Amino acid sequence: MPDNVAADSLDNAIRVLVDDRAHGWRIDHFLSRLHPNFSRAAFQRVINEGQCFVNGLPIKMSKRLHVNDVIQFLLPTTPDHSLPPEDIPLDIIYDDDALVVINKPANMIVHPGKGNYLGTLAGALQFRFDNLSDVAGKLRAGIVHRLDRDTSGVIVVAKNNTVHANLSSQFEARSVDKEYRAITWGEVSFDRDFIETHVRVSQRNRERMMVCPPGGNSRHAATYYEVLERFDGFTYVRLCPQTGRTHQLRVHMHHLQHPVVADRLYEGHATLTLSDLVENVPPENDTVLIDRQALHAFRLGFDHPVTGKRLVFEAPMPSDFERVLAAVKQYRTKKTGKK
Repeated sequence: MPDNVAADSLDNAIRVLVDDRAHGWRIDHFLSRLHPNFSRAAFQRVINEGQCFVNGLPIKMSKRLHVNDVIQFLLPTTPDHSLPPEDIPLDIIYDDDALVVINKPANMIVHPGKGNYLGTLAGALQFRFDNLSDVAGKLRAGIVHRLDRDTSGVIVVAKNNTVHANLSSQFEARSVDKEYRAITWGEVSFDRDFIETHVRVSQRNRERMMVCPPGGNSRHAATYYEVLERFDGFTYVRLCPQTGRTHQLRVHMHHLQHPVVADRLYEGHATLTLSDLVENVPPENDTVLIDRQALHAFRLGFDHPVTGKRLVFEAPMPSDFERVLAAVKQYRTKKTGKK
């Protein structure tokens, strides 16, 4: 670690006050959770290069944090890749000088990764907007949070770094209201409940997350749910994540043994067809109702980073989701006997 670098010499340094939730955490773990667009290894390089200080002093990788510690650090540098702008239509819900709110369609990746560099929301944003935040790197310009590829709905994008930092802080402080809608297999037992677990990457399938005991690399995950409508073999639910873990809602519903309909990764079937609802459907009449998980980011609420006004946005239910809902209402509505 360089000995001749002082905290005051870090231009554009980010300053963070450690709260009680992070007491005892390793600093690289804390920074990667604070800025999930960067890996833990990336922040370890920042620390090794002497670009991270705690209470004005240089620190080692093994540094454990305490409440009210003041961290000053630079974000990791990212490879200077250019993302080709793509003329992809966007369903814009709201747009001003600070941010834009978009209704993301299913089957759109938010930002490039694992060889998927085309057809992304990030590429569409590059084509449409001249100014976007770049604190998450050029491949993720403007991207504050993400939705899974096959999850549709509301997503907010930052147009400058100050707005990005403000929105990121709201997500970290859990002051952002998030509401999803889902159709799940089976009939959920309770009308409403609070699911609280720990999750980590599955050892059997690295693409999946799994519920696990606390400790190690696990992370706390909490979701409130409420049943909106019950059917024979299906439930229409409202899901409000209190934390923002990877695949959280899908993992939690799978944990309850009521996986989201057509969730290939957690339910095992990539589609829901008419024959899944009705017996003896001739093959020529069978139709695919939905070919992605029936999960939609319906509502997002946050404080405007400039005006401070509380904003709430909703994304209309997509046609495939509505098609499934109409079909289960038609074929799986519970019949009540006469009294």
